[in-house]
Amino acid sequence: MHFNFDFTTVQVLWTLTFAALLVLLVVLLGRDRARRFPFFTASIVLTALRLLASRELAGRMAPFTLSTIFVVLADVMALVGLLVIVEMARRAFVGLPRSLWIVNSLGLLAVAGTLLAVWGPWPAWKTLTADSHLAALRLMQMAAEKVDLLTVMLTVGLGLLVVLFGRRYKAGWRSHTQRIVIGLSTAAISQLALILALQRMTAVLQRMALTATPKDRPAFEHLVAIRTNLINANSFVYLAVLVWWIGCLWIDEPGTESEPAAVSTEE
Repeated sequence: MHFNFDFTTVQVLWTLTFAALLVLLVVLLGRDRARRFPFFTASIVLTALRLLASRELAGRMAPFTLSTIFVVLADVMALVGLLVIVEMARRAFVGLPRSLWIVNSLGLLAVAGTLLAVWGPWPAWKTLTADSHLAALRLMQMAAEKVDLLTVMLTVGLGLLVVLFGRRYKAGWRSHTQRIVIGLSTAAISQLALILALQRMTAVLQRMALTATPKDRPAFEHLVAIRTNLINANSFVYLAVLVWWIGCLWIDEPGTESEPAAVSTEE
């Protein structure tokens, strides 16, 4: 018996990722985790919304209108992403002296900001300040991309701090905060690696497109296939992170189950 599957890798990953996002939302709401992590929950809702919109709206609206919707959504997601970092940091380092909190936050922000500043390319200033709807859309898109990249760098730094020092405060190994941060850091590292790889491959593909000969076509198609595989691999990593979050957030943190029993015993 032969089975024919008419689904591409992209379609399978889209379906599994969207299903995992919905299951994660059920866990966050059903296990009362959304109250503790409101911005993290909001980021999951926005991710599911963007994923759904990319499937349902593509090809059904005018290109400019569609681009406007996705750029605005990207800006909102970038802002929420920064709020998630603040939320996780506050929960991970409860009791940290304010002065030490400020110093560490500014240090982490300085390192991430410096890396962002040297990370190109940056568009020309005339392009950003042009008086047109398209220029405004480009400015909003650039803001979303740069803030998202800053969030990725901050996430990696926060993940390192939580793993090294979280146990001293409120982010031990089996805590929900540390497990969420580990998932965020894993997805962030994967995204950084993808961005670096795509930037180099795009430069190579552009050079090959300008100087291509018929003999270079197999090499060109091979690089395009590698690019697609890298994007799919990054999507698979995010899917694995979602499964990790589902399992970790379903299970109660150590000590939470024994508290009600202890109270009833004392009574």
